[in-house]
Amino acid sequence: MKTLLVTGSSGLIGSEVCVYFARELGYQIHGLDNNQRAVFFGPQGDTRWNQHRLQRDLPGFSHHELDIRDRAGVLALVKEIRPRVVVHTAAQPSHDRAAAIPFDDFDTNAVGTLNLLEAARLFCPGSPFIHMSTNKVYGDAPNRIKLKELETRWDYNDPDYEHGISETFTIDQSKHSLFGASKVAADVMVQEYGRYFGMPTCCLRGGCLTGPNHSGVELHGFLSYLVKCNLEGREYRIFGYKGKQVRDNIHSLDVARFMAAFAEEPRCGEVYNLGGGKPNSCSILEAFKITERFSGKTQVYTQVDQNRIGDHICYYSDLRKMRAHYPQWDITKALDRTIEEIVEAWGSRQA
Repeated sequence: MKTLLVTGSSGLIGSEVCVYFARELGYQIHGLDNNQRAVFFGPQGDTRWNQHRLQRDLPGFSHHELDIRDRAGVLALVKEIRPRVVVHTAAQPSHDRAAAIPFDDFDTNAVGTLNLLEAARLFCPGSPFIHMSTNKVYGDAPNRIKLKELETRWDYNDPDYEHGISETFTIDQSKHSLFGASKVAADVMVQEYGRYFGMPTCCLRGGCLTGPNHSGVELHGFLSYLVKCNLEGREYRIFGYKGKQVRDNIHSLDVARFMAAFAEEPRCGEVYNLGGGKPNSCSILEAFKITERFSGKTQVYTQVDQNRIGDHICYYSDLRKMRAHYPQWDITKALDRTIEEIVEAWGSRQA
């Protein structure tokens, strides 16, 4: 029986990976999660409902109540199950929260990743190790690209970035936020275990990862939280850039599908910018309009003049490297359909 270890298994990406690998590929799933999102973000970040969904819907799913900062516990678990594939999605994921809890942030994102890498090197060095990184490893360097202001969004005004940000873009000499810095440390370590030890590892530098199973909060979970505010008539706060800041959005299913493609044909120390690309990009103002179309409710919002530290004005991923390495993979969920699913999911939970 093929076994998969997923950290952060009750989160958006982790849970999607659990379901996809179990149902589509026949893996036995081991999920590692301790609901730390509720500690970081309070009750609204609680993911127990998702854990219970996996335990109910996936036969043979094994939940492990474990913190990735627990080095001895991580080593013991990996030694016991010796997974065929490791997917690492557990993290402290918020820019703003990181500054208030710098030790928790770094210990979770950087040290926790190292714990898992070393456990994999000792007990399953040939197993693909797939790390959910972030586009915040580029810091605010993308803001130095020449931009043009359109009616509802910012966009690149440099032909070199017609397709978006590629994996060769600099991560140096920029402001990352403490979260971005801790994720850089993890990202580089994952690459190094691949290049130094010859392990099959990759870093997926995600844009806005989204989908119907996200427990979105103001500090993390752009589209999920925006939809929730719309449905509840709650005021959404826009931080800077006139609400025209742009993100590319990728459905969690398409993330899981790419991870499966990499697991089947792994490479050593690889990096991919994993987002929705320009066709699945939108500004906050544009996201309001799409959401209103599906919910029938007007978005209530206010604007704060101060942008978030290290925030991108415009970011969308250049997907050409991913498509070249894995031509069988591509985006299957369009932005409108993704937002429609999120509206339906929040509506069901409220009901």
